[in-house]
Amino acid sequence: MKLIEGDPKLAGGTATERATPLRSYDLFIGGKDVPGDGWVYTTSAASLLEDVFTSISLKRALEKDPDDAASQHRYVVGRCAVATTAHIDESLQAAADAAREWARVPLERRLRLGQLFRETLQANQDEFLELLVAESHPVKLARWELSCLYQLYGQESVNWYAEQMHKEFIHGNRRLIVRRQPDGVVCFNPPQNAAGPSAALAVLPLMAGNAVVVRAPRSIPLSTMYLCRELIAPLLEEVGAPPGVLNALCSNPKQTTDRWIESPLVNDIFFVGGSEEGLKLQERCIANGKKPILELAGNDSIVVWKDADLDAAVEAILECFYGSGQICMVPNCVVVHPDVADELIAKIKEQIVDVKPGYPDQEDVLLSPVRRAEKFFALQKQALELGAELISGGGRMEVDGTPSDTGVFLQPTVLRVNGLATSRETDMVKHETFFPLLPVIVPEAATDLELLDGFIEFVNTNDYGLRNSLWAKSEEVIDQFVQRIVNGGLLKVNDSHIGFLPYLPSHGGTGLTGGVFGEANYPMLKTSHVQGVSVATGIRPRQAVFDGA
Repeated sequence: MKLIEGDPKLAGGTATERATPLRSYDLFIGGKDVPGDGWVYTTSAASLLEDVFTSISLKRALEKDPDDAASQHRYVVGRCAVATTAHIDESLQAAADAAREWARVPLERRLRLGQLFRETLQANQDEFLELLVAESHPVKLARWELSCLYQLYGQESVNWYAEQMHKEFIHGNRRLIVRRQPDGVVCFNPPQNAAGPSAALAVLPLMAGNAVVVRAPRSIPLSTMYLCRELIAPLLEEVGAPPGVLNALCSNPKQTTDRWIESPLVNDIFFVGGSEEGLKLQERCIANGKKPILELAGNDSIVVWKDADLDAAVEAILECFYGSGQICMVPNCVVVHPDVADELIAKIKEQIVDVKPGYPDQEDVLLSPVRRAEKFFALQKQALELGAELISGGGRMEVDGTPSDTGVFLQPTVLRVNGLATSRETDMVKHETFFPLLPVIVPEAATDLELLDGFIEFVNTNDYGLRNSLWAKSEEVIDQFVQRIVNGGLLKVNDSHIGFLPYLPSHGGTGLTGGVFGEANYPMLKTSHVQGVSVATGIRPRQAVFDGA
């Protein structure tokens, strides 16, 4: 990383002039910093809330002239070099050259990356959080994102990965091995809404023995380049990885994925994004002999049974609004037993006031700005026309929570939908909405057995399949859910919907969430393949064939 120093006279900073050096990242290819073709600039989240016109003007001025005095403005956080097609091809060749050598490194040494990365992340947590806040992550949610990484790279999880990657058995005069071997070159496309924390998943394919190319999204590249260049790359040197095992570049999405798909050097494409785009990419990957690893949209359900701890359930339900619903793994709808529906809705309405907008560095802020909200209002309109009832919210608001027709925040919005069988006639129930919009579905009165069957059928027939939750005390109800829910990569019972745990997957799912190969996503396992080995002593082949027959 380069630090571009400003005028020493500006060290104290003013209302417009920055007081710290500007972060500057070249492309990282083959273990070297490589100049790109121009720059993209990151301006702080505060600029979007205080003066969006100045924020846009600064970026445009700097992209035309990197030496413009605008680089010293306090809104400008950093810049990343932009890759050309030639750079993309160079990164793939560097990865392919390194992959064979890295795959030969013993698994034990590669697994050290997990512990080292966790320790490095902890040591640099404040700096990483600062960048995430600058990229509009509320600090409270940024800490939650880091909690995912601490679980993924915790000792319990790393030990479990080791067991899955290599297992040996003694069978008579044979040593039998079931192991996973790396796929080769893995190209990783993180999402725009959480690029840096998602890019940290790339350490897992590296631990599996793959070489990795990470694309930092042009709209939000800074935290991704920081993570790859300053945290992960030095660790690879420490464990003796060859140059080119990790490559990171900021580039155009279509230009990059086209090159990845066309290149004979690429084995896997790990894509995080929308379902429609991801499923089209899946088809192209298969046609070109690549393994598609998809982490797409979620449309998660929370089911609340009549004996549930409603106060605790409401805490989990309100996770729907975290980040203004712009997190794939937050719950998107609630299905509640009709006996407790009114009480649950009243508690939601009472506690929703704690979900607040504000600047992302404020500790109590859980909402993020939403720029394009036309669909939010269209979804509400359709639902109301189909008979839904508005319980809370429904409009825009300013950064201080004041209702406003021009505010950049959306109010946490709750609608009651009567009838389970017809609920998916509304798009806000049928599809992921990515807004702070929560339908609470109240089924028609029926026997408990009929309701339980209906709830399970509703969850299992969801076109998406990321996470599902149940709140209930009845052991019978819990057992039925655990046995019969087949949809989704994760089922949580009486727990936070979005919380992370060791051993269990943090991502992955079925249907429109993971594509035709969708399941719980363990990136170490997804970017490797199973291989069986037999090492025999004193075995006669003819005897081995016919004695068994």
